[in-house]
Amino acid sequence: MKKVLLLILLAACAQGCSQVKAWERGNLAKAEMAFSPDPLEDKIRNHVYHSKEASQTVGAGAGGGCGCN
Repeated sequence: MKKVLLLILLAACAQGCSQVKAWERGNLAKAEMAFSPDPLEDKIRNHVYHSKEASQTVGAGAGGGCGCN
């Protein structure tokens, strides 16, 4: 049973490894394909999130619930 499960897991992981053709790279390089297409918006969202999470330490920044530093 463990060998079958391991084989299924290995097959599932191997599907993510594929060659990208030269003509397909242009589609992957588009801005909307990025995890965060707008870096400034991502930075603002992270700032607001970490400002509201007072229980977590955020680098060396000062904490607070209002979002101001």
